[in-house]
Amino acid sequence: MGKKKENIFEVFFRKKPAMILVALRKGGRNRYGSILAKEVDCTYSHAVKILQEMERAKLVSFEKHGRIKSIELTENGNKVAEYIEKIRELL
Repeated sequence: MGKKKENIFEVFFRKKPAMILVALRKGGRNRYGSILAKEVDCTYSHAVKILQEMERAKLVSFEKHGRIKSIELTENGNKVAEYIEKIRELL
């Protein structure tokens, strides 16, 4: 995506949360907070804070495997991520 397109996208969306949803959609199931943080270039703590907000909004769900929590999109979260991708392409 070009610099100008990236700037206009950020006018409408907070970049990190939008990109976390898109990354989850592209990556499939069983993603982890640390991996997502690296993919969208933010700190782990910032990614976790965003993911907790998304969980409250029922866009993602967490599943615990021992000490590790995997993250996956809910049906609603998948729809939102799909629309974000479409809007991003249009801008």
